[in-house]
Amino acid sequence: MIESAAADIAQAAAPASGDSQTLSLQGLPPLGLYVHLPWCVRKCPYCDFNSHPLRVQLPAAEYIDALLADLDQQLPLVWGRPVQTVFFGGGTPSLFNGAQIQRLLNGIRNRLRLVPNAEITLEANPGTVEHDHFAAYRDAGVNRISLGVQSFADKALQALGRIHGGAEAVTAIHKLRQAGFDNFNIDLMYGLPGQDQAAAVADIQRALELQPTHVSHYQLTLEPNTLFAHRPPVLPDEDTIAAMQEACAEQLQLAGFAQYEVSAWSLPQQDCRHNLNYWQFGDYLAIGAGGHGKLTLPAEQAIVRYVRQPSPKRYLLAQTAGDWDQRRHYPTDQELVFEFFLNALRLRSGVQLALFNQRTGLDRVVLEPMLQEAQQRGLAQWRDDQLLITDLGWRFLNDLQAVFLPAGKNAGANAAVHGLSS
Repeated sequence: MIESAAADIAQAAAPASGDSQTLSLQGLPPLGLYVHLPWCVRKCPYCDFNSHPLRVQLPAAEYIDALLADLDQQLPLVWGRPVQTVFFGGGTPSLFNGAQIQRLLNGIRNRLRLVPNAEITLEANPGTVEHDHFAAYRDAGVNRISLGVQSFADKALQALGRIHGGAEAVTAIHKLRQAGFDNFNIDLMYGLPGQDQAAAVADIQRALELQPTHVSHYQLTLEPNTLFAHRPPVLPDEDTIAAMQEACAEQLQLAGFAQYEVSAWSLPQQDCRHNLNYWQFGDYLAIGAGGHGKLTLPAEQAIVRYVRQPSPKRYLLAQTAGDWDQRRHYPTDQELVFEFFLNALRLRSGVQLALFNQRTGLDRVVLEPMLQEAQQRGLAQWRDDQLLITDLGWRFLNDLQAVFLPAGKNAGANAAVHGLSS
């Protein structure tokens, strides 16, 4: 069955007539695995991720069967490649208990070669995780937790539709540390309804007291097709939000954290390796309802992106229906240029231009007009084969990313990169 699936995928891997991948791929980038666990207790009004309220008993056993079957179907594309990172995202992965995560991780290890120090992250919600689950997750092999706190202020959490309170978040962090997790992320938002600068800074200070190794600090944005987009709350004005961001950044820097990506801060050597692989245009398998994957296929001289069926019900039926993909796409040369820089320009360290050739298979000569424009506009400069983002470019990151859009699409640049420079 795997061999038959491999033949089907290999046939599909060659770009269709009219596609314009003219790549010269010499090697393979690092490989990660993303596992999407799509259920939540309740859909948050700001969330535009593929998440679904759990209205019946969690079909954990059936879903894990489907995940492993999905992985079996993709194995021929990555035979022998080591996997550097595994990320359980959602939804709310902590709805799955320790034994279920262990069964899933054991199945993954039986199919893929995880490197000895693989980073294995699980997202957890303080309102859904039983505290003894942390020890069970640790025993299963999870070595990093990302905790969706968002705020420690009860009023702000209520405005966000969260099901936990600030005290629950603090208790959860104490419990995960007791379980042996010394590497964990705290997710926080700012620019919340009714929030002022002092409240935003208080959230950061409370987080730092709990000694995380990583903080993800996001501005709340009103995304299309969310409840907040249809019924917008009153948010702080732009000047107040900018002041919040600056004041919070100062607190993080004083505590020894460095901003290595638009929304990510870490202590030395504690960057999220899975997310870094995204920003550096690495490869990642995706399993689970609505999972997004990207793979480099040197034999076909192609790069493919794919999205799994977003409906959990259809995903569970995919084993028999044979329709795992919602869509599959082979980016054109121009699209690859934009996708590479849309990701890579999120990094504070800038972009090694040699990486562009390695990860896209395109000659860097195609970049010269764009690099010149970015430099002339004061958004970036390049030195010793490295593209460095200026202070102006970091402030107007959307404009810098738009420089690399395919010809004729600059008018839609702001929509294409909305939210990335928060």
